[in-house]
Amino acid sequence: MLRRTTAVALALLGATAFGACGGTSEPTSAAEAQQPATGAAPESTADRPTVEEPVTGSAEEAAAERPTARAAQASGPRVIATKLRVPWGVAFLPGGDALVSERTTGRILRVPEDGGSARVVMRVPGVDTGAGEGGLLGLAVSKNYAKDKLVYAYYTTSRDNRVARFELGRRPRVIFSGIEAASIHNGGRLAFGPDGKLYVATGDAGNTSSAQDRRSPNGKILRLNPSGSIPRGNPFRGSPVWSLGHRNVQGLAFDRAGRLWAPEFGQNTFDEVNLIVKGKNYGWPRVEGRGTGGGRFVSPKVVWRTSESSPSGAAIVGSDLFVGALAGRRLWKIPLDGASAGKPQRLLDGDYGRLRSPAAAPDGSLWVTTSNRDGRGSPTDDDDRILRLTNP
Repeated sequence: MLRRTTAVALALLGATAFGACGGTSEPTSAAEAQQPATGAAPESTADRPTVEEPVTGSAEEAAAERPTARAAQASGPRVIATKLRVPWGVAFLPGGDALVSERTTGRILRVPEDGGSARVVMRVPGVDTGAGEGGLLGLAVSKNYAKDKLVYAYYTTSRDNRVARFELGRRPRVIFSGIEAASIHNGGRLAFGPDGKLYVATGDAGNTSSAQDRRSPNGKILRLNPSGSIPRGNPFRGSPVWSLGHRNVQGLAFDRAGRLWAPEFGQNTFDEVNLIVKGKNYGWPRVEGRGTGGGRFVSPKVVWRTSESSPSGAAIVGSDLFVGALAGRRLWKIPLDGASAGKPQRLLDGDYGRLRSPAAAPDGSLWVTTSNRDGRGSPTDDDDRILRLTNP
């Protein structure tokens, strides 16, 4: 993870409504609910596939990777998909299959619930696949997917980062745009909360002052209605901002009590795991790691040296938080006790290279993606894969 070595002067905390990057208040009609938060037009769909396509790799290779019934009972890990290109977002369909985004290709793959051959089900149009750390990032599946068939994606274009929703194989409809994009710190994780709202993690795009500016969507965790409009109950009137003062958040995970946990990339010293509270300020760029800034900023629950982690995705299975580590090349397991976090434990330490996205599967297993094909080097840097742990 590229880290900035200098900080830009801190902008004064904005107290005004969001402006062009945000939406309006809670929609009052079905027609309003279908309108995006900005006036952006849908992207072209010229490069969208209309049928499923196999991912590179022979049928024999795919069959060899499919776990047997006996293997599925083991504690893992087991490789369940191969030949992937920087898999980033993972979202499970009601039947147990997973949708997986590839950051550098703009493709969405469908991976069977038991592993095996992944298939391309869509290429998201308009994705800037050469955008440094940007590209096709987070995915989320509608809580009403059985009825509406909607999938949500966060991705980088030539102009910005944005969120769109669509049925697989259909034209995306942009629901939120205007998130500054850069070669670094694009954030990108999506998650539906137990309240039915869509939470969006953004980065500061290398502009540190944005994290403290409530008028900017960057360096924030945003809370939106599924249509992209601004929900009632957000902490700042007319604003999508749920929390601020973040450098680069790439993981969001809700526990059984509805608490939101988010790992965050530090700069040169400390990475973090934060417990996200409505309207709170997490300190960037004034504070990195622990420190409250005189009580104005929330201190993290967990900190690591940046060489140990570079934390990306997050998932909760039972009472444990799992965080993928890029620079650390391991999976962190953190026991949770209410609002407290215990001592992190190392799993898969150095065995599979850079680990990005843990994801809690409907059957209670944990899927973990590698992130080695982006040129950072690893024993498997030509072949990203998905691992499955059945008793993490």
